[in-house]
Order: sequence, then structure tokens, then C-alpha cells
Amino acid sequence: MNHLIAPSILAADFANLQRDLEMLDKSEADWIHVDIMDGMFVPNISFGFPVMSAARKYTSKPFDVHLMIVEPDRYLKAFKDAGADRITVHYEACPHLHRTVQAIKELGCKAGVALNPHTPVTLLQDIIADLDLVLIMSVNPGFGGQKFIENTYKKLNDIKELSLQKNPNLMIEVDGGVDQHNITKLVDAGANVFVAGSAVFSSANPPATISNLKYPEKLLQS
Repeated sequence: MNHLIAPSILAADFANLQRDLEMLDKSEADWIHVDIMDGMFVPNISFGFPVMSAARKYTSKPFDVHLMIVEPDRYLKAFKDAGADRITVHYEACPHLHRTVQAIKELGCKAGVALNPHTPVTLLQDIIADLDLVLIMSVNPGFGGQKFIENTYKKLNDIKELSLQKNPNLMIEVDGGVDQHNITKLVDAGANVFVAGSAVFSSANPPATISNLKYPEKLLQS
């Protein structure tokens, strides 16, 4: 399978963040997913520029930054300066989405748009050709460890169909409840990037779990 794994450091041990980042850097993870929460767009607060800048020193892997914040335009450059390679904003938080996407690209970052579980894929028809990535939330954003929402499979089918029409190179990312039990089905539905938080950091052997997520066919053969 040709897909990417992006462990979320929201599930890491913040008291040992350097250790966990160095572990991810040596693992088969492709990206590192950085969840930014402001306590307003979602009912939780994570971390901001100082922590992200510090984290950047301990890994060379791309930072996949997911902004769950209001008025993200105000902070795009600051996140770029803190080490972001990809910046994803929420459709629900951006009244001028095209302008926001262009601002991300002008900074030299890849641009993504995230959809909450209740937000239909059809709303991206007029912007999808301009995107590098679409992030489908398979849980309600704000907290890790939530139960996977089954309607995600249909949304992935819909976004894959839309991307084939308008943007064949689009990366389709899933965030929430991804584990070794559903990743093959998610790949079949059209996703090619997977955020994994609890599945990785709650496991006894995080590097092995990342490898199993990246190559689930090996598990089927064993």
C-alpha cells in the first residue's frame, strides 16, 4: 500500500516530548501531525508557537500542522516560521477560504482544508482544485481517543470521486480513531494519509505500530 502515516504529537508524553519526537524521527512515520487548538473553535487548548518551534529542533520530518482555531489567517506566518511544512485550516473557520488557501501557498507551505464530521464534501467543489490536501475528520475535533464515526467511509468515497474529477493529485487525510483494524478499509475508501495518535502512543511499541499501520498487508500475511 502506498500511503503515509502522520503520528499526532497531541497524544505524546509532553513531559518527554523530545524523546517522543526523536523516536518518531527514527521511525517509519512520514509526517508529524501537529494539532493546534485555541479553546474557542474546539473545546480544548493544546500548544502554540514556542512548543512547536522547540519541537522542530528534534526531527527533520515534515510538520503537518492542523489549525483548529478561529481566524487562522492571523497566525499563518507565525506557524510557517515555527516550522510548518503543511498548514490545514478548517472550512468552518474560514469565511474567505480561497484567500486563506492562497495566503498559505504564498508562504511556501502546502495548503489543506479540514472538514468536521457534519460538513458535506460538496462544499469543497469550488476550491478543491486549489488544494494540496483535504483532511476528513472521523471524530469531532478537540480531543484524542474518540470513537471513529462510520460515515467517514462515505465521505472518503465522495472526496475521492471529486478529486478524480478536479484534482487527481490531492492528498486525502483521515484524522480520528485510525488504527490497525480499520486502516485497510480506509485506504480502500480513498484515503492516503493517516493521522494516528492514541494508536501509536498508547501502544507498547510505537515504532512497530507505525510500521504496522504503514504496511498492514504484512499483518494479514503473518
